[in-house]
Amino acid sequence: MSTAALLRDMHRKLQDGGLHGLLLVRDLHTGEELGIEPDTQLPSASLVKIPLALATAERIRRGELNGSTMLEVQPGRITTPGPAGLSRFRHPTRIAIDDLLYLSTCVSDGTAADALFGLTPPAQIAGMLQEFGIRGISVRHSMHELSDTPAERFDAAEAHLAQALAIDAGTSGRGHRVPQLDTTRANSGSARAFVELLHTLWTPSAIHPEVAERVRGLMADNLIRHRLTPDFSSDATTWSSKTGTLLNLRHEIGVVEHADGQAFAIAVLTESLVPASNQPGADALMAEVARGLRDHLRQR
Repeated sequence: MSTAALLRDMHRKLQDGGLHGLLLVRDLHTGEELGIEPDTQLPSASLVKIPLALATAERIRRGELNGSTMLEVQPGRITTPGPAGLSRFRHPTRIAIDDLLYLSTCVSDGTAADALFGLTPPAQIAGMLQEFGIRGISVRHSMHELSDTPAERFDAAEAHLAQALAIDAGTSGRGHRVPQLDTTRANSGSARAFVELLHTLWTPSAIHPEVAERVRGLMADNLIRHRLTPDFSSDATTWSSKTGTLLNLRHEIGVVEHADGQAFAIAVLTESLVPASNQPGADALMAEVARGLRDHLRQR
């Protein structure tokens, strides 16, 4: 199948599955890439925890932070489905910065992430991304704002109403009545911008090698593995990733490293057009399309 035919087929599959998908797959050795709307911006949800991890690890390396420093973290006390770790704790706890970094990145713990944002605010993280030459990723707010959406205001039996609002209340210019879905106000990025971030973490760049290695290790230990992992993890590969989920948004970025030395950076950002919270078929479709693009590049 030609490249053009493949992209048309994958785009059609996404549409038929009720997904608006933004994808980019890049061979990290040759620079060859394939994508579907790779430059369109979407809110990044928990993908922002990778820039947060990068900034935190760099500040530890510089000596501005000490990973062993203990912080008292107030409990998240979140009871709605989804959040994990300290976000569901009922009582205060003392925990080291290094361990907050693990919880934020590997468990996608929003409360742990906000403790780190308290040390390195969004504006400082955005400045560090610029310093490393990473463009196109906006870091504007902490994770707490993501726990105050319409999903938290409806009863569980009415969750579809929050999804319907997320689907229908957007504008043609990527604005949205729900602030967390408005790309001009929310943390946001494109598939290309996140692939660029992965590229700087996996190949020599302005990021210090020790910092890049630490962030790669955290992504390799990611515990949320239901989305792209089934199609990219095997005995002959290493899959390092981070997911992002918010209302009708389902994202994942990662790098698959093959035993033969090939490596591919992958970013899949999607918004569902189906008003349902649980859509395992959408996760599977994301993986199918991403793998189709990776396979095509790998065969070339």
